[in-house]
Amino acid sequence: MDRLSTLLSQFGVRANLFYSGKLCGVSTYEGADQRGHIHLLQAGSVTLKVPGRREMLLTRPSLIFLPRPSRHQLIASEPEGAQLLCASMVFDGGVSNPLCVSLPDLLVLPLDELPLLADTLRWLFSEAADGHCGREAVLDRLFELLIILLLRHLLDHQQLSTGMMAGLADARLARSLIQMHNQPQRPWSVAELANESNMSRAAYALHFRAVLGQTPLDYLLSWRISLAQKRLREGRPITLIADEVGYESPSALARAFRRKTGSSPRDWMKSLSDEGIFLAQDGDDLNV
Repeated sequence: MDRLSTLLSQFGVRANLFYSGKLCGVSTYEGADQRGHIHLLQAGSVTLKVPGRREMLLTRPSLIFLPRPSRHQLIASEPEGAQLLCASMVFDGGVSNPLCVSLPDLLVLPLDELPLLADTLRWLFSEAADGHCGREAVLDRLFELLIILLLRHLLDHQQLSTGMMAGLADARLARSLIQMHNQPQRPWSVAELANESNMSRAAYALHFRAVLGQTPLDYLLSWRISLAQKRLREGRPITLIADEVGYESPSALARAFRRKTGSSPRDWMKSLSDEGIFLAQDGDDLNV
């Protein structure tokens, strides 16, 4: 079972290197640009400050992962400093991306506890130290690969206790989630999903809610609406979207969309346009 490929093909992540070098003093990130951050401490020590959390002094090479916009500070003593590689990242669809939503606000992991990432980390550090042409483009792609491998690590080691990623890490739930992700247009019932997980209907529903915090059909609704929002941002006609995500008509999709988001597809698109996030290309397609 491939637990990540469908997610990443629908809701990928883009990374951009913005710092490579020695940090001495304080670096502050306000979290106002709708981007997450990933910092790699290669050498030295750094203090991490995040509002509402205890300060962390990192003295081992470490990965600092903040998938959503978050105010934080990195403080390195002078003159020793700390060698850092830093990238910003944005998930397709922003902070409402279902993959992004399922991740914790902060992860701090020593690099020597991430063997799955070791080769990519060596490549990253080597590329950062050299001056080859295309260096920044290569580092951007390597950071994106690093994020995918980190997600794989979290699944393989079951390091998340709740949410979609925890469900995908759960041997009893993973298959039914993958089926929903791969076939959102199918009229799934709880009994069918339970059968995919080789569980009784009652046991499946109870376990699903305990791990993901919602019922299987509520999750399916959320997944379908996330896909619909993605396709609306891409300018696809709602008549095609409805069929792709499992609704018999645009009006049925509109009712489900309103139930989930509190607004119609047209009003939701207008709010994005007003915020400068997306400009609908075919307003007539949104008349539902």
